[in-house]
Amino acid sequence: MSKSLIIVESPAKTKTLKNFLGGDYIVEASMGHVRDLPKKELGVDIEDAFKPKYVSIPERKTVLANLKKAVKDVSQVYLATDPDREGEAIAWHLEKALKLSGAKRIEFNEITRTAVKEALEHPRDVDIQLVDAQQARRVLDRLVGYKLSPLLWSKVKKGLSAGRVQSVAVRLICDREREIQAFVPEEYWSVTAKLTKLDANKTFDAKLIEKDGKKIKLGTEEETKQVLSELQGATYSVSNVKKREQKRNPAAPFITSTLQQEASRKLGFSNKKTMSVAQGLYEGVDLGAEGSVGLITYMRTDSVRIAGEAIAQAREFIATEYGKDYVPASPRQYKSKKSAQDAHEAIRPTSVMRKPDAIEKQLTKDQMRLYKLIWQRFLASQMESAIMDVTTVDIAAKNYTFRVTGSVIKFPGFTILYTEGKDNGNEDEDDQQLPVLSKDEELRLLDLLSKQHFTEPPPRYNEATLVKALEERGIGRPSTYAAIISTIQDRKYVVLEEKKFMPTELGFTVTDLLVKHFPKIMDTEFTADVETKLDSVEEGEADWVKVLADFWGPFNESLVEAKEKMEKVKAPARESGEMCPNCGLPLLIRESRYGEFLGCSGYPKCKTIVSKPKTVGVKCPKDGCEGEIIERKSKKGKTFFGCSKYPECDFVSWDKPLDRRCPECNSVLVEKQYRGRSQGIKCSNEECTYKEAQEKKEE
Repeated sequence: MSKSLIIVESPAKTKTLKNFLGGDYIVEASMGHVRDLPKKELGVDIEDAFKPKYVSIPERKTVLANLKKAVKDVSQVYLATDPDREGEAIAWHLEKALKLSGAKRIEFNEITRTAVKEALEHPRDVDIQLVDAQQARRVLDRLVGYKLSPLLWSKVKKGLSAGRVQSVAVRLICDREREIQAFVPEEYWSVTAKLTKLDANKTFDAKLIEKDGKKIKLGTEEETKQVLSELQGATYSVSNVKKREQKRNPAAPFITSTLQQEASRKLGFSNKKTMSVAQGLYEGVDLGAEGSVGLITYMRTDSVRIAGEAIAQAREFIATEYGKDYVPASPRQYKSKKSAQDAHEAIRPTSVMRKPDAIEKQLTKDQMRLYKLIWQRFLASQMESAIMDVTTVDIAAKNYTFRVTGSVIKFPGFTILYTEGKDNGNEDEDDQQLPVLSKDEELRLLDLLSKQHFTEPPPRYNEATLVKALEERGIGRPSTYAAIISTIQDRKYVVLEEKKFMPTELGFTVTDLLVKHFPKIMDTEFTADVETKLDSVEEGEADWVKVLADFWGPFNESLVEAKEKMEKVKAPARESGEMCPNCGLPLLIRESRYGEFLGCSGYPKCKTIVSKPKTVGVKCPKDGCEGEIIERKSKKGKTFFGCSKYPECDFVSWDKPLDRRCPECNSVLVEKQYRGRSQGIKCSNEECTYKEAQEKKEE
């Protein structure tokens, strides 16, 4: 009997699928996209209905040749690319590149025996609406990036880029920094009474909230001293006790953005690292006797829907492990956003029966931590609510009122397993353990404390809060957030200091130019509206060519005007944190046509120049070495990577080392590059076959 060919995106998936499928199937990987718009030209015929000109990706030449051989000897081809619009487009491109006739599209949200069998039993044709939605997004991003970036090269400096989403992300960071710079702190004071019952020693703190029944605000030390003076000799007694039962419901299971946010808060993962580790968990991990198994569902999703079978399994598990009291009367259902692709599920473990502790030895440290987070979050989302007994006590002292709130967990519910992290790191203040208090009960004052405070500016964005801000404003899509955040750092528009984003002078300069000359492109509401229109293409409610035409007209007018009117600006020098070895003044990072260098801020009096090695933010992978990896040039001008401790350390690599280890052999992962562009990630161990497809990016 003739065999069937299944084409997936990633080589890691082939290993997992071969574990499930018999000898009737051949499984090959496309390594992601096999065709794309050309790199050295626009590749879009604006006059001919924005027709894209697709070319084969040079780095996929061998892959395509192997796939063309494979399709000749099989009776059926199944295109099993990722279950999203990007995956649909890759399937369509494979059809065209391989000249397939009668190929079928299959998709599975999880790489398990059951899901793969179900997919093979229900094949379909490629969904052209999904393909058109991806084409519209790709062409739109190419138009913006390909037209705006050269403008910035001519007006600011070479090597800059602009993008439909990345530029708006930088604007959010710049706007927040200007809010912080313009912020004028206001002084205010608080007064706290440290109290206890007359017949007990347990203390509690009550805060001053009212005077004569009206909210009190203390702005100066003098006002505070006046209050303290008036409270001298006062009797403190309970004026009101209010008790209420409060329910806390669990958070929805993870979608891409919330997974990135929570992994940032709780695990300290960057968005890029979160997606990379999640990809490995999705594509499959070797569990020994069980073979290679996908441990989580597809990690690029904006839907919180959960399959009925998974909910039933979770409820049964909760009842067995925690007791029936922890299982809600009816399954919890969560509502996705209107724009969500609800055919997908939320991110969950493929089987809750695989407890994290039971498979810990088969996982890397990072895989274990992320899998445990996903497993706990999913189970908690199907558990009973937590019930709190909350007591609020008002305390009278002369004509002043103090208030204290205490809470006691009556039933832990889902909190026995998991609680969601907070962006500001502050926990609820309602956590004092209060003694039993009754109305008119007199209390003993132990101390009356006053404290000076100042209002604080809004916090800088970190990775979690930036993703949250983009998502709340409807800007971009979760699958691109990690790449966008990497890009704006690579372009030096922003820097990450103490895990907070700060715009550079270059970031301010470029943002101000774009806001002035391209106000719509930089407007968050306009950008969100474009996203909505792109989503409507997927739903078959809008024509993708018309969406592009409506965008291109006004954008092109702004472009023509900006070429004439946009002023030339010099890329600003940046502080390096180093001092001049000759005069002691700060060294600045300056630009030349040859790249960056360190120059003395005392120029022209001091003309000291110091060479500046380009670091890649990765420690040397050699055991015991404390150096870091820097970018170097060979005598022929070819880029390679070496240790800053050379010649003490002789580490060298043509591929860019990453601060991550291979999930299969624990060797250092490296990023293969071609002309400065990523061509995917692989293991540095030549005997290991682990690879990751090129990450999906905005132009």
